Amino acid sequence: MRRLALMAALGSILGVGLVLGGPLACHKTEAAPKQEGNKVPAGEVWLTAQQITEAKIAVAPLEEHDVDDTVLAAGRVTFDDLKVAHIYSPVTGKVTKIDAQLGQKVKKGDPLATIDSPDIGDVSSTLGKAQAEMIAAEHDYNRQKELFAQHATSQKDLEASEDNWRKAKAELDRAKAKAYLLQAGGGNYGVSQGYTLRAPLEGEVIAREISPGIEVQGQYGGGTAKELFTIGELDRVWILADIFEMDLARVKVGSKVSVKVVTYPNEPPFMGTVNYVANILDKETRTARVRCIFDNQKGLLKPEMYATVAISVDERKALAIPRTALLRLGDSTVVFVEIGETADKKVRYERRPVTVDETEGAAWLPVQHGLEKGEKVVVGGAVLLSGML
Repeated sequence: MRRLALMAALGSILGVGLVLGGPLACHKTEAAPKQEGNKVPAGEVWLTAQQITEAKIAVAPLEEHDVDDTVLAAGRVTFDDLKVAHIYSPVTGKVTKIDAQLGQKVKKGDPLATIDSPDIGDVSSTLGKAQAEMIAAEHDYNRQKELFAQHATSQKDLEASEDNWRKAKAELDRAKAKAYLLQAGGGNYGVSQGYTLRAPLEGEVIAREISPGIEVQGQYGGGTAKELFTIGELDRVWILADIFEMDLARVKVGSKVSVKVVTYPNEPPFMGTVNYVANILDKETRTARVRCIFDNQKGLLKPEMYATVAISVDERKALAIPRTALLRLGDSTVVFVEIGETADKKVRYERRPVTVDETEGAAWLPVQHGLEKGEKVVVGGAVLLSGML
């Protein structure tokens, strides 16, 4: 009682009324303070319309998008093998003339180079001798048939003549085949020893490994022939990638593929499709070869470029945000959400922690926690808002 009396007296001195009567009688209950109209709560940013325009803040409602997982692999750009030709000389000789220069566009049948070759004379001579022997054998065979019909020769002589005729015909066919093979390259028999290499397809001269005056080895000369020209078309290219065994079942023919190359860091990804998945694994690397086709009308992708290949797998619909909306603060991931306006027409943006599936390479990040469908998420300028807190 004495203690209560002292507390009551102290309360009357300080002007504070105390309610007595219970164990909580000595505690004071205060009302929550009212928020001041111009005070921005922690974790929020308020901006005027002009500030939003100047900061280029962009928002978009949270909606479902096509999202996918990705399989990443290292790749290498190469020619479409139906649009490239590696050209060798079929004859041995000396290069006397170069017709095609590096980077030049050529059509099928255009001359590339002229080679002075004794092989051309040999082929022409062999063909002429085969033709002469064929004529002689044919005459003898016809004569033996007439004599046999008149019972003026034996069956044995007729059969021997027929055998010689057949041998001469086979030799002539062989000589003609070799001559035709060289004629396809532009051989001009009986006139000179010049042999003209010609383009087997339309395209661009990608590589040239000869110059006037050098000696070249022919493919049919028994030595090791050297590639003289590479002609290719780069309007469509392949990218070859190796994927691990664990990802093989997820990659299908027709899967979408995006590719980045170090040469063009600011270019958007090149888009293509998978058109072949190997049925066997490399026994050492335990990887399977995947071939992807890319349109390359601008010619930006060059053969032998290295590329980072992202193959889309497991496509599905999900609530997702673009990667530009996501901010990382330490170990946390956050976004900014537009939550309304203040009394003086300032737009309120709230920083909110979220959980997303940050699959590397995916353009859209599926939202797992922290946002609801239809909420307005800042997709452009989130970094500036974070700097204003």
